[in-house]
Amino acid sequence: MRILIACETSGVMRRAFAARGHDVWSCDLLPAEDGSNRHIRGDVREILDDGWDLMAVMHPPCTRLCRSGRRWMSGPGKWTQPKQLPKGRTVECMRAEFEEGVSLFIDCWRAPIERVAIENPEMNDLARERMPPDLPAPQIVQPFWFGEPAYKATGFYLRGLPSLMATNRLPEPERGSDDWKTWSAIHRAPPGPDRWKIRSRTFQGVADACAIQWGGHAAEAVEMVG
Repeated sequence: MRILIACETSGVMRRAFAARGHDVWSCDLLPAEDGSNRHIRGDVREILDDGWDLMAVMHPPCTRLCRSGRRWMSGPGKWTQPKQLPKGRTVECMRAEFEEGVSLFIDCWRAPIERVAIENPEMNDLARERMPPDLPAPQIVQPFWFGEPAYKATGFYLRGLPSLMATNRLPEPERGSDDWKTWSAIHRAPPGPDRWKIRSRTFQGVADACAIQWGGHAAEAVEMVG
């Protein structure tokens, strides 16, 4: 199958699907961290019509769409003056980033591809009201469902694909314990130039589950049609 992993630079998801025999490519505005020659550098919207069987959009810009970023977009009500803005930012540039995030999400969701998964947190009310009416609620998964000792609530908006099933669910540590703090390292990451990269990286266990379950489901569907 031809599989597109959009908005990924790490190559974790690309390699997981490739290990199972798929013709898989990643695409991002940034270069691939592993230097792969199966990475397309550019705007993914330019290749959505290239005959893909499945697309997983892993880390589209979501800062302005998610609930945690809502306070930067508006004060009380909708589209009122925010009480505070990030240092050096203006309302105009924040809303421009919001519009770009909405546009990219919708273009990927409406792509002429039968099976689509878009990784994104739960959206704030401003973003939700701009989304297509057929967009379902996201499936929220955690890395520890797939053998990874970590907390990172991850939402997948799915079209033509089944919800992920846990493969190796780990028992959770006691809240406040040293293990619990270690599991929460992503949320506790200090500000810095690489914080976005740390927070967006895909866990191997999650990638393997996606490749096995979504790749297997899509392969069966393609084989039945063929």
